Amino acid sequence: MITANTILTRRSVRTYDGRAVEPEKLERVKAFAREAENPFGIPVTFVFLDAKERGLSSPVLTGEPLYVAGKVPKAPYGEVAFGFSMEKLLLYAWSLGLGSVWIGGTMKREAFEAAAAKGESERMPCVSPLGYPAAKRSLRETVMRRGCKADSRLDGKKLFFDGTFDTPLAGKALEPWGDVLELVRWAPSAVNRQPWRLVLRDGWFHFCLRHDKGYLGEAVGDMQKIDLGIALCHFVLGAEEQGLTCRVEIRDPGIPLPPETEYIASAALTKKAE
Repeated sequence: MITANTILTRRSVRTYDGRAVEPEKLERVKAFAREAENPFGIPVTFVFLDAKERGLSSPVLTGEPLYVAGKVPKAPYGEVAFGFSMEKLLLYAWSLGLGSVWIGGTMKREAFEAAAAKGESERMPCVSPLGYPAAKRSLRETVMRRGCKADSRLDGKKLFFDGTFDTPLAGKALEPWGDVLELVRWAPSAVNRQPWRLVLRDGWFHFCLRHDKGYLGEAVGDMQKIDLGIALCHFVLGAEEQGLTCRVEIRDPGIPLPPETEYIASAALTKKAE
């Protein structure tokens, strides 16, 4: 089960102890992967690849026994759907004791795409290793985490807003949603940029994306839209644990957007009927 504790304790793992994942546990992960849906109804297909058998590796990893690669159609909202579904899968793996880390660039993409049998109408934006974390991180991993400040996040006042982008969401307006938004705040993102911005207006949380340069490419799509999908996944899972129903729609947010900011989707939270 994916809980708030699962989300808050998960960390990116780049150093593995080399142990193979037990067949029974791997089958549980594969079964979950087949059902890892997203609010946009876009299919995301996951392929599990033996690292040694396939000759697959990444220069930032050590000891990884297995990879999971995700494929998604080249379609509007494909990247957001991909981020949502893959994060859900990686969180489930963590709940079983398996480490992972999002890999979008530090790999031989052609080799992974061939192993995953990526089609012309698909993207394979990211892969992740799956395995047991080593007792001690490699020096390379320690340096990487320090470089991107992996153990810190932006203050919520820079991410969550009340009505418009001019007013941070705080005080009594924040209180009912604070626990859910804290899970969003700790969502992983490429180089820890945290590009999502949420505006609460008329009962809807409007998810917007603040674009940075250098995160768009044909092979991957828009990496920061994947990041937003990850944040949305945390929002929905956090709401579900609190017994709330989360409805996700694409609608007019009715708010002026700052420069380099794009509206993506909206989510409303309601109590489940008794």
